Amino acid sequence: MFNFEKLETWQKLVAFADLVYETTRNFPADERFGLTNQMRRAAVSVSSNIAEGSARNSKNDYAHFLEIATGSLFEVVSQSFVGKRQGFLSEVNFKKIYAAAEEQGKMLSGLRRSILESA
Repeated sequence: MFNFEKLETWQKLVAFADLVYETTRNFPADERFGLTNQMRRAAVSVSSNIAEGSARNSKNDYAHFLEIATGSLFEVVSQSFVGKRQGFLSEVNFKKIYAAAEEQGKMLSGLRRSILESA
């Protein structure tokens, strides 16, 4: 088992990607290469950046990858607003993504702070 797999933050972010995949499954077919793809790629990027950052040689590099992960998380939030406004994302599913993103944003911030304090 890799060290990043033990992180609750990483585990929840993999579940977050599952949520995004599930909620975008019902987007229109003509959005497959548009908003659907963008949201999915950004959601997968969050946990991927934690994994990649954990392999870096310095705590500052790891913290930088956590910043990138946070940016990808925020991308999903922004894209969710567009999906909702376009009628692709129901209010219920929007709130699920938004609430999960809020929680994960706090966890990412805490992880980053912890990494930097241990440097």
